[in-house]
Amino acid sequence: MTCKLKIEMKSIVFVCISTVLFLSSSCNSKKTEKSDVLPIISKILSDTSSRFYTDFSKYPKERKPLAIGIFDSGTGGLTVLEKFVVCDEYDNATGEMKSDGIPDFVNENFNYLGDIANMPYGNYSQENKTEYLRELIIKDALFLLKEKQSKIIVVACNTATAYGLEDISALLKKSGADIHVIGVINAGVNATLLPLDRNADCAIGVLATAGTIASNAYEKTILKTKETLGFKGNITVVNQSGSGFAESVDGEKDYTDNSLTSMCDNYRGPKCGNEENSIKAYLMDVYNFNTANGALFTQQIGDSLLNIQLNSSENYARFHLVSLIEKYRLSGNTIPIKRIILGCTHYPYLLNTFNEVISELRNYTRNGEYIYKNLIAADFEFIDPALFTAKECYETLKNDEQLSLQSAKGKVYACISIPSPDLTDDKLNEDGSLSYNFKYGRNPDTEDISTITVPFSSKYVNDDVLQRLEKLVPYSYSLIKETMEE
Repeated sequence: MTCKLKIEMKSIVFVCISTVLFLSSSCNSKKTEKSDVLPIISKILSDTSSRFYTDFSKYPKERKPLAIGIFDSGTGGLTVLEKFVVCDEYDNATGEMKSDGIPDFVNENFNYLGDIANMPYGNYSQENKTEYLRELIIKDALFLLKEKQSKIIVVACNTATAYGLEDISALLKKSGADIHVIGVINAGVNATLLPLDRNADCAIGVLATAGTIASNAYEKTILKTKETLGFKGNITVVNQSGSGFAESVDGEKDYTDNSLTSMCDNYRGPKCGNEENSIKAYLMDVYNFNTANGALFTQQIGDSLLNIQLNSSENYARFHLVSLIEKYRLSGNTIPIKRIILGCTHYPYLLNTFNEVISELRNYTRNGEYIYKNLIAADFEFIDPALFTAKECYETLKNDEQLSLQSAKGKVYACISIPSPDLTDDKLNEDGSLSYNFKYGRNPDTEDISTITVPFSSKYVNDDVLQRLEKLVPYSYSLIKETMEE
């Protein structure tokens, strides 16, 4: 059976939306009460000498004409924007849950920010820089509030949702601006659990960045939602950290470099070894890596594999999905996996590869025995949280009476971050990006400027990424091109 990305549940969508909204507000309020207030929030609200200071009393009261603000750590959030611009779940005239052949957000403008200079976000927690990550996430939201004046904030990044949603909620609550923020995690969990038999045991996989997995945000939300929905059956969660995956999709040269013809010294992706997230020599035939056009480099002596470097996002997808299923097999659990949540906005770009791998695993045999077939449910699906995020946004704007009334077709204004031109060479790589040591060595609570925000442009985004966007998120890309500077 071909795996499909399917999250259409019209018959229960009203339950879904109310559950999502309830969980978001309930979870956010509880977390915010326990969280310490970041210094940058105090600066934004009360320090008039700070460059972050924002006078929210001057924020427009009439917000219908304002844009929807969406941010991600890179271009992965465009998979979320794509769902927004094609979403047709509502009757535009009445707001009822009924498709009318017209995109729901057709008259809405969007502000999109990809914080490419500071990505990958997942590494900050690994480098003990969680406080700096939280500050980065607040800065992303502030850009969409202060510089672009958005009427709602959508956190289209799973790591940013896990580490920063409560901080943004706290800022907006204290600002008095009556602006809401939405994250992708609750939407993804509800899309996963709502269709399932609540009396049966099941297994759910989560494939996400190292930072998102380390936060345990998905597993906590799954188990909490399980209780809220009254599940009687047990739910087993298997997590897989996608080290280097998002970075390879965004063309980070420490992870994927199409100009290479052999192994490089600065490679930071998965390597051979016996550790949990290492490439295992005994699984090479299972990974079934693409070896053409420099997509994979190996180092061997005789028949022994000494080292390996992945050099394509397809191979990262293969490695991490096989690793998740193999980890589950080794656990001894035999309940088939029903769903795998693509817990990073970059991952849906490789959905075709994921489906190929699932098909290969179903048919893989070792010594005449099917190793993985019975661990993958017949009705298995990958879950992309993006559509449910779009629905929640629509419901929120409708309830707040903030849906756009303009008759003109909406536009997308996209920006990305780049290193500040004032940085010295010792803080940069040869290609002009922030060096790893500088990027993850920075400290919070300063007025330093290490990155700036510029319009999305072919000047700053390489051709490989642009070609992939044009192919995989065609509607979003076509809208971005209308306002994109060359």
